[in-house]
Amino acid sequence: MVIMTNSTQFSHFRLAFLNIGIFKYLFFMLVICFYISVVCTNVLLIVVICVNRSLHEPMYMFLCSLFVNALYGSTGLFPSLLLHIICDINIISASLCYLQIYCIHCYGSAEYLNLAVMSYDRYLAICFPLQYNTYMTPKRIAILIAITWLYAILACALMISLSSTLPLCGNIINKVYCDNYSVIKLACSDTKALNIYGIIIVLCTVCCPLVFMLYTYIKILRVCSSGSKQVRQKAISTCSPHLACVLNFSCGACFEILQSRFNMSGVPILLRIFLSLYWLISQPLINPLVYGLNMTKIRILCKNLLTLRPLN
Repeated sequence: MVIMTNSTQFSHFRLAFLNIGIFKYLFFMLVICFYISVVCTNVLLIVVICVNRSLHEPMYMFLCSLFVNALYGSTGLFPSLLLHIICDINIISASLCYLQIYCIHCYGSAEYLNLAVMSYDRYLAICFPLQYNTYMTPKRIAILIAITWLYAILACALMISLSSTLPLCGNIINKVYCDNYSVIKLACSDTKALNIYGIIIVLCTVCCPLVFMLYTYIKILRVCSSGSKQVRQKAISTCSPHLACVLNFSCGACFEILQSRFNMSGVPILLRIFLSLYWLISQPLINPLVYGLNMTKIRILCKNLLTLRPLN
């Protein structure tokens, strides 16, 4: 990147302007209803898992971590987006912008790592059923969840500490939310070190978990192909929701990475906005719906809680 001298530290950023005119109230209602649905469904499942002792098992503990992450990520996006829509404001302070970058990237990192841990849990449960309780002890569950969150927190904190000190030659971000790569593209100084760090983070956060999940599913398929009908049914019932969430999140993240790196000016603005938001807005609602509807135990307990029946 060419080093320029006309640089400064901006106090604010300008985001893409949502020119929806008279439809802004309709969009606002749709978005706030969506956000309320995300909060209610995830909180419901967190409460069900925490309150019911029969769900204090490894798989449900990892699910609880996944639902907490959904609340965290959606809260990092929706309040700012709602304000953007209703007030026709496309300016965000630099401090809030970097805070949003931190929340969104931390959410994405924790999501992939949570999904990788869940695939490891399913791998042990299906391939080593007799040794499962020996391997997946409460201590190991706590360690896996702690590593997931600590990695995401520390990796994103280091990323923000590097990007927030960059001298910038502009303050226009062509998205409706702040993201790290958009800020880096505004930098006047050499960003080689940041780009290398970004590649390392992508490899550790996305590529390694995906390869690991692929490995676990290959092992699970081998066991299912030579196992009984009961083993195959167990694998399908517990792995199909996880696989659906992995594919959905990966597709959304792929859309975001592609449009961030390539020129998408030929694509309609509303479609670009939708593609940039998909990985953030779809997963927090799809996760609880997929697991809530497909896992019989959770579905029954949710009904009991909503009808004020005893959970235990």
